[in-house]
Parts: sequence; structure tokens; C-alpha cells
Amino acid sequence: MPCCDTPGLMPVSAALSLVLEHTQPLTKTQDIPLDQALNRILAEDIFSPLNVPPFANSAMDGYAVSCSDFTQNTALPLNGQALAGSPFDGRWTENTCVRIMTGAKVPSQANAVIMQEDTQVQDGLVFFHTQPTPQQNIRPIGDDVKKGERVLQKGTLLSAREIPMLATLGIAHVKVFYKPTVAFFSTGDELRQVGSPLADGEIYDSNRYTLAAMLEKLHCKALDFGVVPDCPTQLRETLLRAVDAADLVITSGGVSVGDADHTKEILEDVGEVTFWKIAIKPGKPFAFGKVKNTLFCGLPGNPVSVLVTLHVFVEPLIAKLSGHTQWKAPLCLKAKAQTRFYKSRGRTDYQRAIYHLDEEGALCVSTTGNQGSGAFSSLSLANCFAVLEQDRGHVEIGETLYIEPFGSALN
Repeated sequence: MPCCDTPGLMPVSAALSLVLEHTQPLTKTQDIPLDQALNRILAEDIFSPLNVPPFANSAMDGYAVSCSDFTQNTALPLNGQALAGSPFDGRWTENTCVRIMTGAKVPSQANAVIMQEDTQVQDGLVFFHTQPTPQQNIRPIGDDVKKGERVLQKGTLLSAREIPMLATLGIAHVKVFYKPTVAFFSTGDELRQVGSPLADGEIYDSNRYTLAAMLEKLHCKALDFGVVPDCPTQLRETLLRAVDAADLVITSGGVSVGDADHTKEILEDVGEVTFWKIAIKPGKPFAFGKVKNTLFCGLPGNPVSVLVTLHVFVEPLIAKLSGHTQWKAPLCLKAKAQTRFYKSRGRTDYQRAIYHLDEEGALCVSTTGNQGSGAFSSLSLANCFAVLEQDRGHVEIGETLYIEPFGSALN
């Protein structure tokens, strides 16, 4: 097992590699109507069944003409019109023109469209102030997409960019992968539901809200198993019920080394632990493994640790599980520190920060304050993580560091 400067901890890159190595994409598919396909993952390549556009059409409001008619003429009589959806159906006559609207089919005898701003109509004649060139202002057949061309790849997340493309092709149904089912629950005797009164020593359970919000952004079917007290019997029963119901089980809390941290022990008993403890801050006590055929991620109990480990490990896991082959790792950019960033060597540190462009257009970043793993207020102010390398110490003002702007799952 790879190690780092802190004994027993696995580097972030090695842990992520193991997570992805042990994750196999789901294969079950379903056919769904196009109007239900937003945020689903394509289970097959899409090839165009037609040319787009299917006919040569006008890119302008103007007049369809034949360039050969302009050798001696600057004015042509009008011979009809072509509208979008209502093509010119008359007989084309040499030395004439046809009024045409944007998107309308260009008559086969015409080879140019002169926009109306370059014309003047008088006494039934259209006077042209410019000489046309062949194919001017004409969108040819297949100009956008050619019949038989692959337009979307298997594994593509269908967004507001892809859905109109499929509609343009007349595709009414698509084959997609089933959404992964993800079960989750929090552990801890101290946790209470939001809205209920707190007794001495109790806190509200925010982690399930973090998990539910992130899982919705990651396009999963989420099953909330609630809050489970620090009772080994109840933990075991809940874990096994969750395993039977889901492709992935996520817990928060119970994976550290305290007397009441039972989740890891139960996982070792009923399944297998691939690794535990990562050289990451916050989020060191992160357990990954499998129970039966279901993947398991045991997240720390501290609120910020939950979100960071979801971002770093669980998001790419779910992307691979769901068959999303076009998923991209978070954007990593260089920025200049405008505040000091405090850090101890030995773990990769994901600090809450805010970036902006200065007056010269340079990317700058500042800390949002308290970096404690339970301090969520500094996260609510952030728009990025400042990612400080494992072997790096404090970052001084003016030094360069890497940032990861928050993606769609965190925005």
C-alpha cells in the first residue's frame, strides 16, 4: 500500500486510482422518451438518420437568384416566393428571381441568395446593388450534420446542449443506462433531525443534507436511511439493508478510531476494506470497500470533510459507475495568493477559498477564513478549493498555488 510522510496514510492520487479500479460501470439500460432524457447517460452511440439541414435553405431574408442571370442584368422581375415550410412551387424562369425567407428551401435552379438590404423593389422589378457569388447565403444539404455521421458518443451525459441535437434529428426515444442507486445514512448518538429541539451535547445532522444535495447533482437515485445511533447491532442491520437496496452505500461518521466508531469494524466483518485513512485534509478517515456486490464509502463525520471527500472520491466513482465516460476531472488552475494559507506538511489540503481576476486579468485567490473540518460557514463563502500539495507547507502572499473552481455539483 502506498504511503506518505504521515505513517499509515495513502496519498490522494493512489486512493482515487484504487476507487476507480474497483468500480465497474453498470450495464442495465432502458429506452426512454426524449423529454425524459435530460441528465441521463447515453447507452449507445447516436448516428444521424438524416442530413441537417435536409435541403438547401436560405440563411437570409432576400431573393433567390441564378448567378448566370447577372451577366447583363441588375434588375429582375419577381416570379414568386418561398417561405419556411412553404417552398416555391412555380415554374422557374430564366432572368427572374424568387422572394425567399430565412430557412426556406432554395429553388433548385437558384444558386445564390441576395439579402434584402442589398435590393430595392420598384414597379415589379427587384434592383440588386451587389453581384452574387455561387452559394452565397445558402446553407447546403448536410451543412450541420451529414446522414450516418456519429453525433453523440455512448457514455455522454445528456444536457441542454445534446437534447436539442437529438430533437433536430427527429429521435424520439434514446437508450440510456439506469441511474445508480445510492443509499446513505448518518451515524452518531449526538445527531438530531433538523427542526427538533437540541438537548445538551447534541447537534443537527447536516451531513445527510449534503449527501442528498450532491447526489441529486450527480444524477443518482438516492435512498435516505436516516440517522443510525452508535449501536453495532443497528449499524450492521442498516448497512446490510442498504447494501441489498443499492449499488453504492455512503455513510458519514463512525470510521475514525473512537470508542463509538463502529462502521469500519462492521465493514471488515461483513465485507472488505480496500483502504482506510487518506493523506487528505479535511477527510483523513475515509473508508472504501465492498459488501457483497455493493460498493461502500465511509465518510468522516465532520461536515466539511464529508463534502470534500464527496468531491474528490465519490463524484468520479459515481461518474464511472453510471457509465459517464465523458466525465472530466475538476479544472485545475494556477492562481496568485492574496492572503497567507497555513498548512502542515504530510497531507494534501483542500482549503476553502475565493478566486477572482484582478485589474490586469490575473487569477488571484484568498482564503475564506476558518479551515476547521466542522466550519461550514467558510465553505458557504467559497467558490473554489485551494489545493495545497502533500509536501507543501505554508503559502505566502504572492506565491502561486493551484485552485479547483467549483463545478456544477458544488454550485
